Amino acid sequence: MSSKEGPGGFRKRKHDNFPHGPRREGKDDEGSSSPVLVSFKLFQQELDTRHDKYERLVKLSRDITVESKRTIFLLHRITSAPDAEEILTESESKLEAVRQKMKQVAQELLGEDLHQFHRAITPGLQEYVEAVSFQHFIKTRSLISVEEINRQLVFAIEDPGEEERSLPPATQSGPPGPCSLQVTPVDYLLGVADLTGELMRLCISSVGNGDMDTPFEVSRFLRQVYDGFSFIGNTGPYEVSKKLYVLKQSLGKVENACYALKVRGSEIPKHMLADVFAAKADPIDREEGIA
Repeated sequence: MSSKEGPGGFRKRKHDNFPHGPRREGKDDEGSSSPVLVSFKLFQQELDTRHDKYERLVKLSRDITVESKRTIFLLHRITSAPDAEEILTESESKLEAVRQKMKQVAQELLGEDLHQFHRAITPGLQEYVEAVSFQHFIKTRSLISVEEINRQLVFAIEDPGEEERSLPPATQSGPPGPCSLQVTPVDYLLGVADLTGELMRLCISSVGNGDMDTPFEVSRFLRQVYDGFSFIGNTGPYEVSKKLYVLKQSLGKVENACYALKVRGSEIPKHMLADVFAAKADPIDREEGIA
């Protein structure tokens, strides 16, 4: 019998002499208590919490964008509505509902660095700036400042316990007290650049309803905005310089409308003016993907 064979003539395997069970359990115990694995588990929890918060902010930003767009659509009805004050009052209530969504964003960002989550909320901030500045122009024929917008985004939490019940568990550990959400200068500029397109549409619809003063007021306002953006030029963010081209197109449409009103206003019936201007604006709108 060979020395490598055990009793009964069976050949021994090389790994039969190793006690596998106890040694594996020991390795598992040592691995679970390893400082490296413990650190990575903490990193995993931190990243999961941050990703969850990012997704919640993306959802809130979408809700803010949708409600702001609805407010803009409502404000466009002011040219044909019999009671403009009723439209403005309803738009203010809609904007207040948007601010409640932004209050949730502010609570999510308590104790966080805004710039780490800025990409998630910037579409909503830009659309809100566009809506609130559009309403402000209709009321005052002027441009709202970024400081005034930020003053409207300071929220007081009267009862922290009640507020926190409606928030996800990850945000319920924030300190009680007032919170705020600040619109960055870039978000403000991008929102104002988008405002020019809405003012161009307001100009066209105003002409169709026999309002001959609004187009000239819009033209003067847009020229001032364009001059301000021209000072920035190519020194600002890429998105701002990109929207400067669209701003220039909107200004050109409004100036063409004002020119036609001055030169051919007496030749074209008032009920046909809006159709004439809309036909001129359609080709450019199709290039921009608006129509």
